[in-house]
Amino acid sequence: MCGIAGEFRFDDRPADLGAIERITQHLTARGPDASGFHSAGPMAMGHRRLKIMDLCEASGQPMIDPTLGLSMVFNGAIYNYPELRAELEGLGYSFFSQGDTEVLLKGYHAWGEALLPRLNGMFAFAIWERDSRQLFIARDRLGIKPLYLSKTADRLRFASSLPALLKGGDIAGVLNPVALNHYMSFHAVVPAPDTLIAGIEKMPPGHWLRVQADGRIEQQRWWSLPFGAREDEQNYTFEDWQERTLAALRESVALRQRAAVDVGVLLSGGVDSSLLVGLLREAGAADNLLTFSIGFEDAGGERGDEFKYSDLIANHYQTRHHQLRIQEKEILQQLPAAFQAMSEPMVSHDCIAFYLLSREVSKHCKVVQSGQGADELFAGYHWYPQVDGAEDPAAAYLAAFRDRSYEEYAETMQKQWAQGDFSGDFVRQHFAQSGADAAVDKALRIDSTVMLVEDPVKRVDNMTMAWGLEARVPFLDHNVAELSARIPAKYKLPGGGKYVLKEASRRVIPAEVIDRPKGYFPVPGLKHLEGETFNWVRELLLDPSQERGLYNPQALDRLLSDPYGQLTPLRGSKLWQLAAVNLWLSEQGL
Repeated sequence: MCGIAGEFRFDDRPADLGAIERITQHLTARGPDASGFHSAGPMAMGHRRLKIMDLCEASGQPMIDPTLGLSMVFNGAIYNYPELRAELEGLGYSFFSQGDTEVLLKGYHAWGEALLPRLNGMFAFAIWERDSRQLFIARDRLGIKPLYLSKTADRLRFASSLPALLKGGDIAGVLNPVALNHYMSFHAVVPAPDTLIAGIEKMPPGHWLRVQADGRIEQQRWWSLPFGAREDEQNYTFEDWQERTLAALRESVALRQRAAVDVGVLLSGGVDSSLLVGLLREAGAADNLLTFSIGFEDAGGERGDEFKYSDLIANHYQTRHHQLRIQEKEILQQLPAAFQAMSEPMVSHDCIAFYLLSREVSKHCKVVQSGQGADELFAGYHWYPQVDGAEDPAAAYLAAFRDRSYEEYAETMQKQWAQGDFSGDFVRQHFAQSGADAAVDKALRIDSTVMLVEDPVKRVDNMTMAWGLEARVPFLDHNVAELSARIPAKYKLPGGGKYVLKEASRRVIPAEVIDRPKGYFPVPGLKHLEGETFNWVRELLLDPSQERGLYNPQALDRLLSDPYGQLTPLRGSKLWQLAAVNLWLSEQGL
């Protein structure tokens, strides 16, 4: 896990190494163990390193192979690198290091972009071809590792975070009205390539770019997620799908154990994280298995922790358990720092939970496993039954998921920001695409390839990397994702969702956790906005220094006068959503 940055110039000028140094310096938290730079004419690269796979200096980056004429920077982890290395050695390649970075470099030399489907892992990397003067950039299938881009007529820059790119200069920091509509309507999900800042894009997951010396860019999607059982799976029974689900997860969890001495799990007490603990025990994690749970003060009659269930699993498996309780005062103290760590503003209350939990976990280990992705892959959310069989599936999805209609959005924002129903159009177009026939599969596809990437996955990456902590997400192994897309909806929707996963889990974990009501990382104080938290939000929105011409004053007055009655269909605070934009912009100096 690391932070990467680079610049490729098209105007016959040398790359601006000073800008790359400033960008890379801003990525220090992502890679606190070492740094490196490489400059060669129009190309400069920077890297911050978190030492996990190979602790030796030989695996330092940027990695340069003068014999092959290639240099690269890489963020992520390739779990099947030993097998790929053996294959490359069979082709005659020799190695000077023991980690996964050199395997990527030589694998690209051997196979070009055909390397990508061979990889099992999470990654964003850039490879400079010295002789052809081309830059190749790729991002993993499900966007577990981020990559942001800024392109002008003269140069292309890339970095692991949006705020880092801003440190390079020459980006105006103007808001993007398309992204703002997505943010306010689509639960803060802004689909790639847009970001909230005009002039900065994010590379779509499952894509690669090839950049020529004159600035021409070729972009291709190298992975997609097709839905529907294969020919040989048409007669599979429910028991067959359970067995294959459990087998795929067992393999994924075991694979992600590589190069992890101390093993941690973010344990919410739900099925997903509890199953990871059980599978880790099966995979041989014993005395060094650590688990971590977080809880907050109750608010609005809502309980702020789920320790009852996380304690059950911790006791059952005798893990080295750590329980973290957070008071309202500390949330307010730490919110600015959490928003500073965000590449883009996020409204999920989980963000502060993950930020503070990661702070605690980083004191004990460098690698942690987390259960993100199970709900989106195995139909764990309440809107999937609403979409299933609906006459207009896109409309049913929007009614259940969208924070506010376009009409309400136009009333909330000042006139210049209401330029079109971009989020509604995006959902309708996505549902109309081929590759998923059933209505519920269309909803699962947009959630697993868009919403998952831009909310839960980004949240985990940003909040863990703020503390130099590597998060591994076994549910997002592409084999697990592809298997889940082939499982018929009739085996996912019953029992409140995730039916096939829950029933398979009974072979591993206690039934009390499986049959419990669905939960999440609750932060009631940010949902109900009571007391000191409400006063803080009100000041943030009414402070003249925070006025950016975004919100209609009448809409603000309405929200402030009735904060408890203004919740989204997903039971989030509409008032908090507005305040979060102001807080993020302020923390990024915009």
